[in-house]
Amino acid sequence: MPAHTEVVITGLGAVTPLGADVASTWAALLASESGIRGDVLRDADGGDVPATSAGTMAVDPAGLLAIVEAKRLDRSQQAALAASREAWLDAGSPVVDPDRFATAVGTGVGGLLTLLKEDETLKAIGVRRVSPRAVPLLMPNAAAAVVGIEFGARAGTYTPVSACSSGAEAIAHGARLIRAGEADIVIAGGTEAAISPITVAGFLQARALSRYEGDPANASRPFSVDRDGFVLGEGSGMVVLESAEHAAARGARVHAVLAGAGIAADAHHLTAPAPDGAGQMAAMRKALLQAGLAPAQIGHVNAHATGTPVGDVAEARAIHEVFGRTTVTAPKAALGHLFGAAGAVEAIIAILSVKHGAVPPTRNLTGDTIDPEVDLDVVLERRDLIQEAVASNSFGFGGQNVSLIFTHA
Repeated sequence: MPAHTEVVITGLGAVTPLGADVASTWAALLASESGIRGDVLRDADGGDVPATSAGTMAVDPAGLLAIVEAKRLDRSQQAALAASREAWLDAGSPVVDPDRFATAVGTGVGGLLTLLKEDETLKAIGVRRVSPRAVPLLMPNAAAAVVGIEFGARAGTYTPVSACSSGAEAIAHGARLIRAGEADIVIAGGTEAAISPITVAGFLQARALSRYEGDPANASRPFSVDRDGFVLGEGSGMVVLESAEHAAARGARVHAVLAGAGIAADAHHLTAPAPDGAGQMAAMRKALLQAGLAPAQIGHVNAHATGTPVGDVAEARAIHEVFGRTTVTAPKAALGHLFGAAGAVEAIIAILSVKHGAVPPTRNLTGDTIDPEVDLDVVLERRDLIQEAVASNSFGFGGQNVSLIFTHA
């Protein structure tokens, strides 16, 4: 296929802190509800780890699967399988040549909860009680493999592991496979379930996690002058990517077009963004170039905006440099930070913004509390989308930057 092959989105699926599916997540986000819950580790053996607020999934993903299959999967894999089934059904359960069908599912750490559980079993009881499925349950590529096996995808099973940009990078990679002529359909997205004492402790020590002690719903405060770090989240988001030609041939409903995808690296620091924002701006400009759009044609930017003091300002400056004082929204105020799944879930939000012509509000923010260094038009209440294109940013530790652009079908 030629390099300019159009890539469309024909299916959406998600399990998030706001809902068990795409519809409930979108409705809750538009209503400015919160998926952040308090003291989620109260029953865990976490030593002196303090009470922690986090965006746990609205439903246990195991409950969305058959009992037998749920027992054979890590929580992150359960969420990925549930979300991919919703996306596949939403796409009309297409008939596709298995050799032209791939999966790309990103994650930050893979089956961390399984790793921790089996390590405890080993220490407490011994080798003979460790599950023979321990390795398949904890390996990062398992979610992509599980999805590929479920639907019979033989063109490739890919697993981007690029911290917080993993889910978005998986979608970008899926589009590349289609544009390169290697696949007609790709199930792509991200998954994460890593809320545990060790992750909380590590992020607390790195001074990246919020220490907010008030109402959990107010803990995640991107762009706020009093933000103090991100809030952990978990979940999965999956999309069905398809060449426009293949989708048209089967009469598929199209949600939106993935018009552009840009990937760039800071090559600067493992955790801090480059001060000049060069990598972030490069990703956004690459996406614009591929989409053939000017900055003014972007209706709004779905910001990565995690709520860290340094990261939010750095991104705001990069966005302003590329788009000017554009309209932005920050879903992590409602969802928390889903790490490897964040870019995929927020890509779905951007797709729905384009499809429904609506920009979701940013929680926990007022005109008086926006950081004066954030020189952007931050959406505080639901707003109509003026232009028919939306950009979605995902930036991860390691200086890995991804920007996706979606346009109206």
